[in-house]
Amino acid sequence: MFDNSILNMKVIEIDYDLREIETAVKKFLNVVKNARVLAFSGELGSGKTTFIAKYCEQLGVLAIVNSPTFAIAQQYSYPGGNIFHMDLYRIRDEEEAVDTGLADCIDSDDLCLVEWPENAPGILPEDAIRTHIHILGTERRGLEIHIPSPAM
Repeated sequence: MFDNSILNMKVIEIDYDLREIETAVKKFLNVVKNARVLAFSGELGSGKTTFIAKYCEQLGVLAIVNSPTFAIAQQYSYPGGNIFHMDLYRIRDEEEAVDTGLADCIDSDDLCLVEWPENAPGILPEDAIRTHIHILGTERRGLEIHIPSPAM
């Protein structure tokens, strides 16, 4: 969970059925607009990678989007440029994220989608949009989207 009092964030919630994930992704796109860094938290199996894959599909990524858990980062092309999809699950701290070059990706002008950001929160910019995916049931999920005030 994120501390909204420190970051002065607006919170938007979207609940969805996994069979209708495309509709949730379209709503999410309307909320996040042109944000450059999007962080996704949630317990294992909550659907972070699945949601990101559908998000990338909506943006026009033609490649198959897989979990970058072992590679730590994947790069995709889309009509708007490049997307870095990062999974910090195996990253211990900010220092390791910097050493592996992840901070450089985030500092680029490319779109960055970051899973498990809580493992190296210091590499995220203040204007990063933070999303938490909640498991509401076998087929139901809830998105809790935290948008920093300057990005609203």
